[in-house]
Amino acid sequence: MSGSASFFDAVKARRSVYQISSESPIPDEKIEEIVKTAVKHAPTSFNSQSSRAVLLFGEEHKKLWDITLNILREIVPAEQFPTTEAKIKNFAAGHGTVLFFEDQDVVKSLQAKFPIYHDQFPVWSEHANAMLQFIVWTALEQEGLGATLQHYNPLISPKVQATWNLPTNWTLVAQMPFGAPAAPPAERAYAPVEGERFLVFGKQ
Repeated sequence: MSGSASFFDAVKARRSVYQISSESPIPDEKIEEIVKTAVKHAPTSFNSQSSRAVLLFGEEHKKLWDITLNILREIVPAEQFPTTEAKIKNFAAGHGTVLFFEDQDVVKSLQAKFPIYHDQFPVWSEHANAMLQFIVWTALEQEGLGATLQHYNPLISPKVQATWNLPTNWTLVAQMPFGAPAAPPAERAYAPVEGERFLVFGKQ
């Protein structure tokens, strides 16, 4: 097997798994190691290392989704709320959640230092966080955990920062609930790649 083959096997295996349980095939210490290693080694523009992560287990994990559900209860129309509630309860049923943040102090310092790229640094910051999310997601899948990527920010952002006493310069970017898969993911359809999503020029 070539060097890239095993990597792409992991890439192909990563899926959105919405039905998850509170079980985990690996200890929490291993999950912590995965997230910590991803935070350290995920690439960032200008080596800014602006991405941050918070790992929630047990009651802390459930607290996050209670917060989310209570906030949504106030804004989702009553006739639509049962569907929303079921979705949030699926996430709460998991083993844990990874919260992803970007440190805006780092972004602002780069904007000040390199003003020619001022408008690009927030974009590049989001790119860096997306790569961190992908690394964590793929690594969790390789260990037998299912996960999805959720975006209830900025609705829940102030409450999250207050509940866990997080720095105000950390901006919440995404939430990744995970757990042992309780049901297989849905089939995935692929749009054509060659000629539509991928082009080659100058091939020898």
